[in-house]
Amino acid sequence: MPAVVRGGRRAAASAPKRSAGPKGQGRGRGRAPQNVGGVPGKMAVLGRLDLTPRAVVISICAGVAVLVLVLATGARAERIGQSFSQGIDGITTGMGLKLNRVHISGASAEATPAIQRALAVQAGQPITALDLDALKTNVEQVGWVKSARVVRLLPDTLIVDVVEHDRLAVWQTRGQVFVIDGEGKAIAGADAGRYPNLPLVVGTGADAAAGAILPLLAQRPRLMSRIDALVRVDERRWDLRLKDGSLIQLPATKQEAALIQLDALDQRERLLELGFSRIDLRTEGQVAVRPGA
Repeated sequence: MPAVVRGGRRAAASAPKRSAGPKGQGRGRGRAPQNVGGVPGKMAVLGRLDLTPRAVVISICAGVAVLVLVLATGARAERIGQSFSQGIDGITTGMGLKLNRVHISGASAEATPAIQRALAVQAGQPITALDLDALKTNVEQVGWVKSARVVRLLPDTLIVDVVEHDRLAVWQTRGQVFVIDGEGKAIAGADAGRYPNLPLVVGTGADAAAGAILPLLAQRPRLMSRIDALVRVDERRWDLRLKDGSLIQLPATKQEAALIQLDALDQRERLLELGFSRIDLRTEGQVAVRPGA
């Protein structure tokens, strides 16, 4: 007999219950995978990467292959860079930013040609492509130049302002002559024959000591106009050789005091005009005069 349940209804065979899913989820779709331990899905995938020694070796080989490929195409990359640079230069030249004038200030007529050769720039080249630091270095390598400043004045002018070494004297040593500055430095490229009015200093060490004695003599134009040469003796003191062949012997120290004594004697006796063979000032406080013939 059929079973009768309370309420008068037959108990039907219970079917397995379908799990409730989110609303709007279609039938036949699987449940989304749940994250374990709160790790995002992407990190979980990364955690399953194969980091075996074999994988590491393969990665290194791939990196080497990429490096070889880059080196093999390096020349091509360089050509691409050059083409790009040339294109930029063409654009700036088309805009009128090209070199037309070079203005050099502070340079003597003798030094200017050497400075122009050191610049080595050409009219019409892009002015924005000029390396000002390199140009400054090249100019300062010219023997005449003590310092230089290079400025780009757009659209088309390059300004070069130089400070030259001062010309103090002509130095004669071992059969050679040099033009020296106030620091005793020989000026490379300077022709001593073009400076007949510079005082002549002779002997070893005369270049280094000239900067101290010449200003003292310049304060005494009567004496300075009669000097033919300053001769350095034993790298200690000076002999002043005058144009008439006479000689003034200065001491190794206190040279200015000795010259003051000579000034006083000249003002009193007009010694430089009377003529003499030798004046010895080497002993402090004494003036020994040998008359001329």
